[in-house]
Amino acid sequence: MFLTISTTGIPERPATDLGFLLHKHPGKAQAFSTSHGTAHVFYPEATAERCTAALLLEVDPVALVRRGQGKGRGAAPDATLAQYVNDRPYAASSLLAVALSGVFRTALKGQCAARPELPGQSRPLRIEIPALPARGGADLVRRLFGPLGWDSVETEPVVLDERFPEWGDSRYVRLVLEGELKLDDALRQLYVLLPVLDDAKHYWIAPDEVDKLLRAGDGWLAAHPEHGLITARYLARRKRLTQDAMERLELARLAQVDGSEAEELDNAVGETPGESPGEISDAPERSVPLVVRRREAILAALREAGAQRVLDLGCGEGQLVQALLKDPAYTEIVGVDVSVRALTTAARRLRLERMGERQSSRVRLFQGSLAYTDKRLAGYDAAVLSEVIEHLDLPRLPALEYAVFAAARPRTVLVTTPNVEYNVRWESLPAGHVRHRDHRFEWTREEFRAWADKVAGRHGYTVAYEPVGDDDPEVGPPTQMAVFTVRTESPKEGEAA
Repeated sequence: MFLTISTTGIPERPATDLGFLLHKHPGKAQAFSTSHGTAHVFYPEATAERCTAALLLEVDPVALVRRGQGKGRGAAPDATLAQYVNDRPYAASSLLAVALSGVFRTALKGQCAARPELPGQSRPLRIEIPALPARGGADLVRRLFGPLGWDSVETEPVVLDERFPEWGDSRYVRLVLEGELKLDDALRQLYVLLPVLDDAKHYWIAPDEVDKLLRAGDGWLAAHPEHGLITARYLARRKRLTQDAMERLELARLAQVDGSEAEELDNAVGETPGESPGEISDAPERSVPLVVRRREAILAALREAGAQRVLDLGCGEGQLVQALLKDPAYTEIVGVDVSVRALTTAARRLRLERMGERQSSRVRLFQGSLAYTDKRLAGYDAAVLSEVIEHLDLPRLPALEYAVFAAARPRTVLVTTPNVEYNVRWESLPAGHVRHRDHRFEWTREEFRAWADKVAGRHGYTVAYEPVGDDDPEVGPPTQMAVFTVRTESPKEGEAA
C-alpha cells in the first residue's frame, strides 16, 4: 500500500515544515513495525519549494491470516486460497488507516512541540493514493471527500488489465486530493474514509470504535451530508454501535447550537422516513439528505426570481453562502448571523483571507440580529430565511417580520421551516417532540400558510408555497417553503389589514 502527501512552500513558510508536522525527518528513511507488516516513511523530494512524504506499508498476507487478522473476529472460517491471495498488500484499506494512526499519531492529534504554531495553519496539500478500493464507485469517493474542503477530488478508475480493455474497470480508483487544509484534518479524514470506501475492516469492531470514529470525525463528520453512510460503514453496520454513534453525533451538534447552521438544527432525526439512524443499510447511498434538497430548492427559487444580490439571514456556518459563490450570476452575497462563532466558522469555510480580490468583492459576512431593523439589509433582490423562524419565540416573530418585510424589503423572500405533520414519519422521533430542542415551535401546513398569508397582506407581497422533500399524500413534505414576491402595485387601502 502506498500513499504520498505533498506540499509547496514560500520563503517564510518552507515546504519542509511538513517534516515538523509529521515528526519524521526529511533526511531519513524510517521503518516502523506494525501488527500486520512494516510501515516505511521516506521523502522522495524535500526542498523549500516542494516537499513530499511517502508512506509505504508492506503487508504479509500469510502472517495476517495466521494471526487471525485477515478478517474480523467472529467471521466464518475461510478455507480457500482467497485468504492468502487478495488485495490486502496493495490496496488502501483499514490496514493503511491503522498504519496512519500509528506512524503519524502526533500529527493526527494536531500537535507539534518543536513548532506549535504549525498545526493550526492551513497549507496547500496534495494527497495521492494509487489504488483505493471504492465500493460505490468513483461517484461515492467524490461524495465523501467533496464536502470536506478539497478544491479538487480526482478519481481515475484502474482498469483490470490494460492488455484486455474489454474486461473493463476494476473496483479500484487512483485518488488525488488537492486543496488548502490543515494536515491533521486531512489525516483524520483519511483515517475514517479509507475503511469506509473499502467497506471492510481487518479486525473485530468493538464498542471503543465509536470513540475512535468521533475523535477522528470531530469538526467535520456531524455536518457531513453522508454522515449516516460513513458511520454505518465505519462500524461495519453494527446496529447498536451505529445507533450510539449517531446519537452522540447529534449531542455534539446540540452542544454547539449557538454556532450551528440553521439548516442542521432540524435534523435530529434520520433522513429517511421510517428508518432510525441505527438501521442503516445501503439506502443512504441512494437517498439525498434533506439539507441538500432544501438547499437545492432555495437555489432553484432564487434562479427563478432572477436574483443577483442575495441576503442569507441566519447564515450559520455559511453553506448556502458557499453554494451561492459558485454561481457567477450572484454579484453580491451577504451572510448575517447573531453568532460570532458561527460567522468565524463561515469565514474559515469560505477561506475569506485567501480569497482573490474579485471573488471577495462578491461576499460579506456581518453580525446582526433579525429582531432589529438594519439599514445594511435594504435594497437587495432576495433574502433567505432557511430554518430560522422556528428558533425564535413566537412573541418575537413580529419584530423579525417588520425588520425583513417592511424595513429591508427585498423583492423576494424565501422562508423554509419544518412541517410538524411530517414528524410521524420518523420512527426515531418520540411522539410530541420537536425535531430539535432549540425549536420554539413547529407549524402545520395550515398554521404556516396562515402566518405567511398575513405577512404578505400586511407588507404588500404575494406568496406561493412549495414542498421540499418527498410530498407525502397524507402529511405533506418534511420541509415547507414560502416564496414571497413584492407586488408590482401597492396594496389598496384596507387590503393589508
